[in-house]
Amino acid sequence: MTKTDKNTLIIQEVDSSNNYAKQLIAAGKADHGTVVLAHFQNAGKGHAENYWESEFGKNMLASFILFPKFLRADKQFYLSKIISLALVDLLSDEIGSVSVKWPNDIYVENKKLAGILIENSVSGSYIHSSVIGVGLNLNQEKFSEQLPNPVSLKQVAQRKYSPETVVEQLKNKLWSWYKKLEDGQQDFIDSAYLRKLYRREQWSRFKKGDDFFEARIKGIGEYGQLILEMRNGAEQTFQFKEVEFVI
Repeated sequence: MTKTDKNTLIIQEVDSSNNYAKQLIAAGKADHGTVVLAHFQNAGKGHAENYWESEFGKNMLASFILFPKFLRADKQFYLSKIISLALVDLLSDEIGSVSVKWPNDIYVENKKLAGILIENSVSGSYIHSSVIGVGLNLNQEKFSEQLPNPVSLKQVAQRKYSPETVVEQLKNKLWSWYKKLEDGQQDFIDSAYLRKLYRREQWSRFKKGDDFFEARIKGIGEYGQLILEMRNGAEQTFQFKEVEFVI
């Protein structure tokens, strides 16, 4: 393990950077702003039962440790919003337009460039600690056929990237958005997030269970739910994993 002067821990291999970060918190060895960067995860975690595939040293596999004790637990989706917007800012500087595919993926056109997994610890009605895991495809060019639509930054921009450099750039972007959240600029964050949503206001195909339907995104609910307008003009609200895009 290497510790940089910027409070970033660089590890060759772990089961998952999120697990390592949570162990640091439990041991009282994590500061607000500590970052764990892994060159390889042998059990990388994605949302729900998904996993994150990555070749050794090719991508940015990082977990950001925060202690947002001012944030109510029922407002935790704001953490997803600010890391998504930080990634959008970072990647837009490199390749132009990118978008946030609700609730936790970053897309360039119709391909997945990054995924987010956030694990929070709650104390009473407020969040005590948060581990924000980010898997960003940087230099990998061959992916498992089981992954439907991955792409890397190198494939889009046609150049190589350093995970150590990119994680520090992302940290700076995240702190900028975190400061806005801390300062109570939720309306500004809401508007920015809504503008960057993948296929917003476009009629798209969705799947709920075994049913397929067309709808378009109208907004995000107070607790992060997806609000869709159906073809008949009615609006429906969906929880996480209740509905998915058909791409």
